[in-house]
Amino acid sequence: MNAQAPTRQPVARQSAAQGIALYAGGVFILCIMDAMIKWLSADYPIAQIVFFRASIGLVPTLVMLLRPPGLKALRTQRVWAHLLRGLVGVIGTFGFFWAFAVMPLADAYAIGFAAPMFITAMSVPILGEKVGTRRWLAVLVGFAGVLIMIRPGGGGTFGGGGAIALIATAAYALSMVLVRLYSRTESNASLIFYATLVIVAVAGVQMPFVWVTPTWADAGLLAVLGLLGGIGAIMMAQAYRVATPSIVVPFEYTGMIWGVGLGFLIWGDMPDLWIWVGSGIVIASGLYIVHRETRHKAPASPAGAAADPAGESGAPAP
Repeated sequence: MNAQAPTRQPVARQSAAQGIALYAGGVFILCIMDAMIKWLSADYPIAQIVFFRASIGLVPTLVMLLRPPGLKALRTQRVWAHLLRGLVGVIGTFGFFWAFAVMPLADAYAIGFAAPMFITAMSVPILGEKVGTRRWLAVLVGFAGVLIMIRPGGGGTFGGGGAIALIATAAYALSMVLVRLYSRTESNASLIFYATLVIVAVAGVQMPFVWVTPTWADAGLLAVLGLLGGIGAIMMAQAYRVATPSIVVPFEYTGMIWGVGLGFLIWGDMPDLWIWVGSGIVIASGLYIVHRETRHKAPASPAGAAADPAGESGAPAP
């Protein structure tokens, strides 16, 4: 046993490094996608951008179906459950895309970082999980950080897209809690496929009424952002397979760095003091919740990362 120990430790370190690289790389790719969404929203309706993002984002899922068990992975007896999650995904996807269009990326990201708090709160009534006093305090502190950022009635971001970003974050969190619930009987492929299909359908119904014919260059950007979303989601899902969530999830917050950098370079945006203070509180609370959840539990299933139908952001993932 002792002779094997020296070989196991380097392997563990290598897996951790690989997981971090995949997760941080996935976050970066999704941040690039978000910047493209914001850029295109100046000339194209949100529904059209969502349609391209979701429909092209189905490609990675279809690739997954080339592996065993193939189409059998889509078999389900819970059609209504998938429909419900898809509709929740619609709210989250449209909400985040709209928030990206009307507010700085970093501000939207900072609010999106509240997702772990929503997930913790929702897991009690929906999953029957027990949440201790320390985690509840972390949730309350995190929400205090959100209030500092949006400052309802106090000149914050509440009226400038902050409220929509908060609703989208809550919808995203509910979608992830439903993934945990349904993954007990449903495959990752089915969770991704059906929820994405609902988003494509809702956006597609609007196409005859909102369609704006894109230029060749913009059509290329719309296609690329869909592919980037799929690639980023796959990288983050793979990160969960090679490393534990407690190792990779903290790198979710590198999205704030990219959000600030891209926002400043492209649009000249810079978060104000309250966004920095509030986001710092939210990030600290989120990291503490991750620590408490992984301290006494086995590593979480990667379903939560793999089954994000929108891949809407490089920020708000649990």
